[in-house]
Amino acid sequence: MSEILTIEEKYLALSSRLDEAALRIWAATEARSLGRGGVSAVAKAIGMSRTTIHAGIAEIAAGAPTTSTTNGKYIRVRAAGGGRKRLVDKDNGLLAALDGLVEPTSRGDPMSPLRWTCKSTYKLADELKRQGYVVSQRSVCELLNQMGYSLQSTRKTREGGKHEDRNAQFEHIAKAVSEFQSSGDPVISVDTKKKELIGDFKNAGAEWQPAGTPEEVRVYDFIDPELGKVAPYGVYDLSNNNGWVNVGIDHDTAEFAVESIRRWWREMGATAYPGAKRLLITADCGGSNGYRVRLWRLELQKLADELKIPIQVTHLPPGTSKWNKIEHRMFCHITANWRGRPLISREVVVNLIGATTTREGLHIKATLDENSYQKGLKVSDEDLATLVIERDDFHGEWNYRLKPRDVVS
Repeated sequence: MSEILTIEEKYLALSSRLDEAALRIWAATEARSLGRGGVSAVAKAIGMSRTTIHAGIAEIAAGAPTTSTTNGKYIRVRAAGGGRKRLVDKDNGLLAALDGLVEPTSRGDPMSPLRWTCKSTYKLADELKRQGYVVSQRSVCELLNQMGYSLQSTRKTREGGKHEDRNAQFEHIAKAVSEFQSSGDPVISVDTKKKELIGDFKNAGAEWQPAGTPEEVRVYDFIDPELGKVAPYGVYDLSNNNGWVNVGIDHDTAEFAVESIRRWWREMGATAYPGAKRLLITADCGGSNGYRVRLWRLELQKLADELKIPIQVTHLPPGTSKWNKIEHRMFCHITANWRGRPLISREVVVNLIGATTTREGLHIKATLDENSYQKGLKVSDEDLATLVIERDDFHGEWNYRLKPRDVVS
């Protein structure tokens, strides 16, 4: 026992100072000095394999060099070709087999067993083993890294069909916005935010809570028949970086959309622009404020009659709703403000929206709209003929203005 302890002490003193080859030769020397059973005793004392100690004994017998140094420091010494061979060197087909599992369709193997599954490294390793390869999950990770693969999520880049005049319409909108702002007239961006379930439902995101005490919510997102949903319709003032949100509890219709703009004007717009001679609205091509919606134009005509100023509308081209200013200047901040919080009541929604601010100075007002808005209202050709509408030469369906009917043009 005393001899084993002595070997352990020697090893602790030498292991940080000797390189691999020198330690192997030292262990072999100690084993030889112990005689019969020395290899086992040294292996047990220092944790070195018996094979390595026997290799050291063979090197001593052959008179092989034991070590080398660089700048006075010991370095790892191993014979050319020494060490465990890489998996890809053992089997040239391993990389091809792995590549075919990760990208089966692009590698000509649409019938791959992992075509319709989540390709985790564990599943990849299991499938490679079924094909006869000896590989671990960790090795699959390393091989994927060598092959240039990495974990990636999907990226939204395809916008569908691109209208040939898309860029020209954006330039048209920018010109109109600049013209209105330079004259001190209001420019607003409008849209309906995603409808939200009201009740103790899970809301995406996380919020600071005492450790181990998350707020409990329902397991299933079935609509509460009493609380229902809310439809927040937003109005964003591009010049003043202020917003208005009309939180509706009924259908998202064109009548609701224009009523939201009307409420913005009464609560914020009239005060901010007391001398306004016109109003510019930028909106998406679809939804309740779409350019094809007859009721949208009819309700805007009514609003123009009330305000006694022309209302000009410019629609974003199809497939570009994400570029609407209200999306990334107002709605995204509202979503961030209520992340991780269940929207347990309509009042909570209004309060959370109204409390949304940014360091850039964004301020939002919100109110609850308890009116009912009927779906499917039809606008006749006769009603449409009463509109005082002027269309631009460039895409008049996207760019038009409605003038007050009781004001001589």
